[in-house]
Amino acid sequence: MLSLKDVEDAAAIVMAAMLPTAQYAWPLLAGRTGCEVWVKHENHTPTGAFKVRGGLVFMDRLKHERPGLKGVISATRGNHGQSIALAAARAGTAATIVVPHGNSVEKNAAMRAFGAELVEAGHDFDAAKETAMHLADERGLAMVPSFHRDLVRGVATYALELFRGAPALDTVYVPIGLGSGICGTIAVRDALGLATKVVGVVSTEAAAYALSFAAGKVVATNSANTMADGMAVRVPDPEALEIILKGADRIVQVSDAEVGAAMRAYYEDTHQLTEGAGAASLAALLQERERMKGRRVGLILSGGNIDRPLYLKVLGERPL
Repeated sequence: MLSLKDVEDAAAIVMAAMLPTAQYAWPLLAGRTGCEVWVKHENHTPTGAFKVRGGLVFMDRLKHERPGLKGVISATRGNHGQSIALAAARAGTAATIVVPHGNSVEKNAAMRAFGAELVEAGHDFDAAKETAMHLADERGLAMVPSFHRDLVRGVATYALELFRGAPALDTVYVPIGLGSGICGTIAVRDALGLATKVVGVVSTEAAAYALSFAAGKVVATNSANTMADGMAVRVPDPEALEIILKGADRIVQVSDAEVGAAMRAYYEDTHQLTEGAGAASLAALLQERERMKGRRVGLILSGGNIDRPLYLKVLGERPL
């Protein structure tokens, strides 16, 4: 696990590229949920998502350890790829990003805009990751995983900002992709000696981490077909799962319909644009509103990168 100094050192690296993001208590969300709700606005980073923090810290170490590096490669559904593309450009290193076919058009465009070469391969994230590993060997590139201590150390800086900037929180809901966000939140909670419960959130259509949490071991699924692409993972990371098993209170599963309702709620109550994974924490709180009534809750709004046609479709759907 990470020490407080580990995270504070990472914060110095991150803050050289961006300002801290805000955490606000929104009164309309409080009325909707029956809680005092503090939202951590990771949709306000230079890439529109929390992942940029981890990319900056990972690439900072890599550029010092391997100054003659030819380039880096990674697989993504979008936000991790944007973080690596931006951080690689700042480090003067070429980045190749592998995405599955049918990936978000606008996330793909953003990665290219940050200077990455984009490769489309496979039907989902896990298939794209296999291609990235093959290309890393073929081209002599450094493979950037989607879960790594440096990535966790970087994204943990948002939890440090939240816990220091908001009043004492009873519970924080965190969406789970491969797990860097929730693991960073657990690490900072523990380093600060807080009693805050950390609750993971996954899609019912990509439930691998929930199944693994229940079983106490890695349980893969055959598909991860959810509009919340930031949570569309079939195979949990064993290291991440170990941290989650020790430090998370529970994992909540939310449907695409619940995520859509949370996206509309964010727009109505805060006028924030959210992607599916970004709204998942609110979806989980709405599902558990009776359990959480009267408490002070933190929500990680992990990103706002969603294609316009999908967002318009979600906004136009009938309420649950």
